[in-house]
Amino acid sequence: MPRFISEPRPLESGSLRIIPLGGLGEIGRNMTVFEFDGRLLIVDCGVLFPEETQPGVDLILPDFTPIKDRLDDIVGIVLTHGHEDHIGAVPYLLRLRSDITLYGSRLTLALIEAKLAEHKIRPDLKHVEGGQRLNVGPFDLEFIAVNHSIPDALAVAIRTPAGLVIGTGDFKMDQLPMDGRLTDLRAFARLGEEGVDVFMTDSTNADVPGFTPLEKDIGPVIEQVMHRTKGKVVVASFASHVHRVQQVIDAAVANGRHVVFVGRSMVRNMGIAKELGYLTIPDGAIVDLKQALEMPDDRVVYMSTGSQGEPMAVLSRIANKEHQIEIGESDTVILASSLIPGNENAVYRVINGLIAIGAHVVHKGNAKVHVSGHAAAGELLYCYNIVKPRNVFPIHGETRHLYANAELAMQTGVPRQNTIIAENGTVVDLAGGVMTVAGQLDLGFVYVDGSSVGEITEADLKDRLILAEEGFISIFLAVDKNTGAVVVGPEVHARGFAEDDSVFDDVKPQIVQALAEAAASGVRDTHEYQQAVRRVVGRWVNTQHRRRPMIVPVVIEA
Repeated sequence: MPRFISEPRPLESGSLRIIPLGGLGEIGRNMTVFEFDGRLLIVDCGVLFPEETQPGVDLILPDFTPIKDRLDDIVGIVLTHGHEDHIGAVPYLLRLRSDITLYGSRLTLALIEAKLAEHKIRPDLKHVEGGQRLNVGPFDLEFIAVNHSIPDALAVAIRTPAGLVIGTGDFKMDQLPMDGRLTDLRAFARLGEEGVDVFMTDSTNADVPGFTPLEKDIGPVIEQVMHRTKGKVVVASFASHVHRVQQVIDAAVANGRHVVFVGRSMVRNMGIAKELGYLTIPDGAIVDLKQALEMPDDRVVYMSTGSQGEPMAVLSRIANKEHQIEIGESDTVILASSLIPGNENAVYRVINGLIAIGAHVVHKGNAKVHVSGHAAAGELLYCYNIVKPRNVFPIHGETRHLYANAELAMQTGVPRQNTIIAENGTVVDLAGGVMTVAGQLDLGFVYVDGSSVGEITEADLKDRLILAEEGFISIFLAVDKNTGAVVVGPEVHARGFAEDDSVFDDVKPQIVQALAEAAASGVRDTHEYQQAVRRVVGRWVNTQHRRRPMIVPVVIEA
């Protein structure tokens, strides 16, 4: 059952309920549940990538707890586009009920179908396009073409008797997009004339002034960098950024180079994009890794994953000299992607590693090799003035982005009381054109750790951090249960703390004394003896060494 911070009031008949399960206060795991007339519609179901404070975690999922007991009420999942932060958690939700229909554009569905095949799930797919309108349960859906850093992105208008809601998904307003697919502002204006009750808008760049630069301006920069490079070129980007990969292919061909896709997700996604016609590749332009390694350095470009510093991705392994691709002084590495908040240290670690082995590293900080896929403040203002929504519900962003987005809405005339800054789990009801907070669910992080899903807790991660940063001390001893006298030990061993275990000779007499005192006070339980040992060692190590390692005492009866 969902955990309540403030238990939501019952949903009134004719009202629409909106519950964000992810994507608020964070960049990732976007997921929103809409409820009307006892039925649930889900928009997006993405993952969040772990930070350094979450060691060992592979992915972070939305908390499905509020819908686990209502899986049969779900009428469909709308996927706005094919980025991992919007589709990556779909396999984990379909494990709970595999026949939920997925609605999305052609590329989005192809990407999720390939992902689900790895999980041995055969999904029920429904292809939709911008301009299309259909009923899904009690929800009247209209799909709107929007421009983003991946082809085929969609916004969705959701009509119910309670009102009209628009969810933009991730979008920007590039006026000269590489694929010619503009954000459909005419549809936004038409819906604005109809009357938009809630505008749920992408907040990622709400605190960036002006307009997002044009994607087409990146290609010439990449081409110039390749032209100046005498050796190998490695370009790292998101494995779903089809437009960026197209620019790399075009630049490579212009410089007489061949391209090799490196990294499983890059190979898979670009194969799908080529097959569906989203990627134009001249004959002979693509070679495999084995061929590339035998070519002259100035005739090859490696298109790889790892732009976020992921430790197991291609770029990190190259920087650590753990990959077949070897980088030297005449080679260039281009990081053609944004820097996701939380990944800064990992990315700079990779950059430093590449520079240390002689590579010239080009990134967004020193060259125009990336533009964002998200609308900046000027674009959002433009949309607010077109749509003229009654209420605004900023989504997709950290807290600072949500507040910046709400402020833009208020500048265009939306009353402050008609903007809601929500958290994951905030329950919002729409009735009669009025949006109100109905309660707050207590949602958590669901960690994917290898084959385990949801088994790792915050306490486990805290223990991992302590082990990594402070070390580990184990104390073994056998005691006479009645007297507390130490019969064997104490034997103290440490890892990640001190080179020589003899450092613990000073604390061993204190352990023996603490156990004798515990026995004298009536203690006879080995667990309480263990607690006494932990207190003594913890106090000593903190006082003498200013450390807080993990302490594991093992006390057995002699």
